[in-house]
Amino acid sequence: MGLLDFIFRPSEAKANEKALKEARSTFQTLTAYTPAFTSWGGAIYESEIVRASIDARARHISKLKIETIGTANPSLQSKLALGPNQWQTWSQFLYRVSTILDVNNTAFIVPVLDDRLITTGVYPVLPEQCELREFEGKIWLRYQFASGQYAAVEFDKCAVLTKYQYKSDFFGSSNRALRETMQLIHIQNQGIEEGVKNAATFRFMATLNNFSSASDLAKERERFTETNLSSKSDAGGFLLFPNTYKDIKQIDVKPYAVDSAQMEQIRENVFNYFGVNEGVLQNKAKAEELEGFFDGAIEPFAIQLSEALTKMLFTERERAQGTHLIANANRLQYMSTTQKVAMARELLDRGVMSTNEARELFNYPDVENGDVRFIRGEYQDADTKVEEITGDENEEE
Repeated sequence: MGLLDFIFRPSEAKANEKALKEARSTFQTLTAYTPAFTSWGGAIYESEIVRASIDARARHISKLKIETIGTANPSLQSKLALGPNQWQTWSQFLYRVSTILDVNNTAFIVPVLDDRLITTGVYPVLPEQCELREFEGKIWLRYQFASGQYAAVEFDKCAVLTKYQYKSDFFGSSNRALRETMQLIHIQNQGIEEGVKNAATFRFMATLNNFSSASDLAKERERFTETNLSSKSDAGGFLLFPNTYKDIKQIDVKPYAVDSAQMEQIRENVFNYFGVNEGVLQNKAKAEELEGFFDGAIEPFAIQLSEALTKMLFTERERAQGTHLIANANRLQYMSTTQKVAMARELLDRGVMSTNEARELFNYPDVENGDVRFIRGEYQDADTKVEEITGDENEEE
């Protein structure tokens, strides 16, 4: 039985075990290479493109400004003005909540209590550290700290943020819809890795004589590789073949080329799922892209967080009297520096924007008398201008 028979008639090869062994031992690559692909493990945050997309959203969300409006519970309001808790700044808090929400489609925020069980702040916890329990007719959220200790709080005293909420009354759906895309990313990354390995490997095939068993052939392959192809070898780039080798042929290796259209489609799937785009991801989005990103990603998060924290921190009566917490976003904050400068130049001397409002665009602190608005002379109200002219004429008479 020849090699071509072995390749093209595998059923006959299986029927002839002796011929199969001969074919395997006679005609093999000495540096055998077989691409190996595994399945995606399910951890979406371990994917580079997914993590970058989640980070892009979180970085922009961390720019939100947290404010409390109203007069209720001034002690709590003064503490929240300093930060969400004693361990985080508002920027860090917002970044973490956004990341947890994108990874799990559910984010829990629990109150930070003092010794008298009075709320002094808020803190985000991972959903996998939480579970809902019913006790005496009430639903409680039981959560675990990194130290292993447990705590529990009434569920209506927590804030819950969700995405893709459908079946559950409390939680967002899983990221199962992204599974196929994640599997494609995993396979593609493996293909690139295996292709690089393949291209960097010197391979050839030959017919070997005087080897009667598979174990002898394996030993010869190991000896040849160690002598000629090992990084420790001092062969100086020469391959030395014993006279038992014949019909030696080098195997041409074609470099692996990534399908750019396929890669672009995969990236687009991830971008659509998390509501970002290439420009936002690489910090080069134009004004129109940033405005769309604000409307579709930042503002909905800000509204949901504002409502959830307001309900969590203030009583129904306090909310009815107008006290609430708001995650405020200045749309102009999402412009590039060049666009901010142009906007400030256009609006500052028209009375639309004050000096402090312009400074806020660049994260500069307020200055004294910075809330005064200025209007250039040619933009004065026409009626006011007529009165000034009439007044001047009367004074001359």
